[in-house]
Amino acid sequence: MKRRIAALFLALMLLPVVPAFATEGGGNGPFARSKTYEGQFSDLERASPYYESITALYEYGLTLGRPDGTYGPEEPMTVGEIIIFAGRIRSLYRTGDTETGPDGFRQGEEPVACRYLRYLQAEEVLDTALDGRLEEQASRGELAHVLAKLLPPEILPEVNGVIVTEGWGKRWFIKDVKSGTPYCQDILYLYRCGLTAGEDGKGSFRPEETASRGAAADMLARLLDGNLRITLDWDVSGPSTAAGTALKDLVPRGTYIASPATEEELDQSIRYMLASGSSKLNLRCPGMPAAEIQKLKSRALYLVETYSEQSYRAVSCSYNRAGDVELTFTASEPQGTGEYRNMAMKAAIALHDEMWASGKITAAMSEYDRAKAYYTWLCKNCVYDYRAGGGSVSHVPYSLFERGTAVCDGYTGALNMLLKLEGIECAGLACDGHIWTVATLDGKQVHIDATLGGEGKAVDYSYFAMTPEQCWERHPWDDFRLAAKPQGK
Repeated sequence: MKRRIAALFLALMLLPVVPAFATEGGGNGPFARSKTYEGQFSDLERASPYYESITALYEYGLTLGRPDGTYGPEEPMTVGEIIIFAGRIRSLYRTGDTETGPDGFRQGEEPVACRYLRYLQAEEVLDTALDGRLEEQASRGELAHVLAKLLPPEILPEVNGVIVTEGWGKRWFIKDVKSGTPYCQDILYLYRCGLTAGEDGKGSFRPEETASRGAAADMLARLLDGNLRITLDWDVSGPSTAAGTALKDLVPRGTYIASPATEEELDQSIRYMLASGSSKLNLRCPGMPAAEIQKLKSRALYLVETYSEQSYRAVSCSYNRAGDVELTFTASEPQGTGEYRNMAMKAAIALHDEMWASGKITAAMSEYDRAKAYYTWLCKNCVYDYRAGGGSVSHVPYSLFERGTAVCDGYTGALNMLLKLEGIECAGLACDGHIWTVATLDGKQVHIDATLGGEGKAVDYSYFAMTPEQCWERHPWDDFRLAAKPQGK
């Protein structure tokens, strides 16, 4: 019964009284406003940043607001609400009526949004990613996913295509959207088509935040009315520079969990430590036996080494009877940790900027090609240090940049540092005394082994962008966070 009431409420909230019909041509595209807004929403002030967009939705016949006469600009929007709006816009474009298309997909008593979802899927606007989530709050990334394929390019041209490619490619704008961000390409498409300029001066999209009804109205209204779309004026002149980036900036911040019960929770705490610029992690482990604390210490070091660009390779541990545990991470030679980290970061930034200034990397290049350029440089400019012992600096990126020698964790740390300066998501993956890179390039997870790729006289590209299956044949792994075992292995 509750489900039927919720569905009815949703229908009333979005129900249009008079459908807006498609028209031929016109400066605003193939849509016409059929009504005039005259203060129908009691909570919509003229000073609201969403005023123009919300009134547009009313005038296009897409919503009456809520039964109590409000719209709720600052309140969260559900996945189902977004899909209903999108289904009506698609039907309006295809049939001249907001309901004709979805009405063909009614199936008995069910949540209202279901027929709109099936309609959008039949139109190949949506996939099945949002199935079963209609009553949940929608993220801004999911909002972008629903809108990205709603109208064809001739109706929604990419007015900002070049500037978005440059701005995002140089990591100057939309920096919170990376290749591995869910719905990355859908989000970028909204910028290219003028549906959003982001939430601040740097175009941040905040993809994981809940989509508000007002923010959704902005994007929906711009879909319908070309005059509302945004022409970006970002300054993207000159080559990209990574100046000012710190090592802590390369780690996605985690949530501090004082008493981690799983490896995922321990990883959260480690990321919190690294993103805070600290080398110490304090945990609360009351009642934990000394042997288990040693296991915790070893697992924490393993996880820290997956962030190999941070140059931490050793850990010391102190604890008391109350269960207070302090883990301190250092490089191979503890007394040189700070210097090694700082010099490696300075060298990586200099190489990044030189690659851009020389044109070896450009904003038009794919992530695959950028990663390949750095892989090539590493393989050509570093040799394997066969004499390195356990305490050698060849285990950290500093040695590769400053001395031209490294072992696998030095290679991997240096490559990961460079990739992260490009905004490419990556991490180290270790097994049996070896470590290499797992990266997401253009939305695809690949394995990169710069150590083995640079062993011969010529660069061996068979170790670049390996599939999980190809990499597994060379050195199997077992890691909870990164790549699952290939099928059949």
